[in-house]
Amino acid sequence: MKSMNRPSKVAMALASLAILGGCATAGSMGDGAVPEGAKYVAMGSSFAAGAGIGPTKPGTPERCGRTVNNYASLLAEKLDLALNDQGCGGAKTEHLLAPWDELPAQIDAVDSATRLVTITVGGNDLNYIGNLFMASCENGRVIKAGEREITCVSPQAPSEEGYAEVQAALENLARRVKEKAPEARVIFVQYVALVPDELCPAVAISEADADLTREIGLRLAEVTRRAAQATESLLLPADEMSADHTACDPASWSNATTKDRSDGAPWHPNALGHRSIADALAVMLTSAG
Repeated sequence: MKSMNRPSKVAMALASLAILGGCATAGSMGDGAVPEGAKYVAMGSSFAAGAGIGPTKPGTPERCGRTVNNYASLLAEKLDLALNDQGCGGAKTEHLLAPWDELPAQIDAVDSATRLVTITVGGNDLNYIGNLFMASCENGRVIKAGEREITCVSPQAPSEEGYAEVQAALENLARRVKEKAPEARVIFVQYVALVPDELCPAVAISEADADLTREIGLRLAEVTRRAAQATESLLLPADEMSADHTACDPASWSNATTKDRSDGAPWHPNALGHRSIADALAVMLTSAG
């Protein structure tokens, strides 16, 4: 539940975005705001693709689930940008840098004309959402994920090496993007908060599993923040902004397992979450100008 003595995370984060945007012209970020009509490449996992929040974009590979109202699409519409949406459900950091079966590397969409790149990835490397699904069902039960059948087991914490590998991959990704597109602004968009400080019926997992998955979310946010700092990239703190907007809060930005699934996949951001991220990114980018 929302804490009464905690200031609004959204208000605090939006207030800081103007400061972040004002600093964004330093270093390798390029000068001025992203111009209208500029090429924008969105990369990442289902949290970028917009799993289940709306109609699928024409031409989208079926397994990717890119929707017409994901945050990248809404941002491109707001700022009149030419979007190349590469987000794909199930993607790991390696799939942004190298081909994934029939899909090309997401980074292949970036070229010297690109002026904006957003990245939301890393959760699948750490089995973050997979652990939340496992926490939501009884051990030994078989559940369906698309066409696959999965047997529920106890959630498992990632290794320290796993966290280090994600940070290294994110840093490598940002540097590769900047090599290909020296004038592009690169923004890491954090995963929204999924597990509240206090559980409620909508988040039907045990306290132990809640502690474990909260830790994964916090550690993922931290390694992403470090990768952004190490590569002089920008960071949108969607995790902090959504801390008061979990499935246990009235204006939730995400779903758990018992929420209305017509507005997004379980344990994923919903349509309001994507709209809120798009709004915050627009503030960041227009302030930068």
